[in-house]
Amino acid sequence: QVQMVESGGGLVQAGGSLRLSCAASGRTFSGYTMGWFRQAPGKEREFVACIMWSAGSTYYADSVKGRFTISRDNAKNTVYLQMNSLKPEDTAVYYCAAARVWSFRPNLYDYWGQGTQVTVSS
Repeated sequence: QVQMVESGGGLVQAGGSLRLSCAASGRTFSGYTMGWFRQAPGKEREFVACIMWSAGSTYYADSVKGRFTISRDNAKNTVYLQMNSLKPEDTAVYYCAAARVWSFRPNLYDYWGQGTQVTVSS
């Protein structure tokens, strides 16, 4: 059974940093794309960043480019999202997900975590 468990969310002041972790288990993710998405109250789930598990290629939403960094640790089966220079508009529930294709579209992702809340105060 595939499990994806996010951690690392919390409350931070604007300009601060947080690092989210996503521990994935239950299958081999070689060849998968691992993504981070977020959803703010009243808004649709939006793409944040993704990384190709094997090759390490990355892609970011324009809104986070230059501030967020996605990475993975193959030995630990864990994906990270380092978030710097956080803004109040980054406040959302952050989800990690896995897809068998290279995509930023949430509907193409097969496995999802339960989410972790990130709140950025002004």
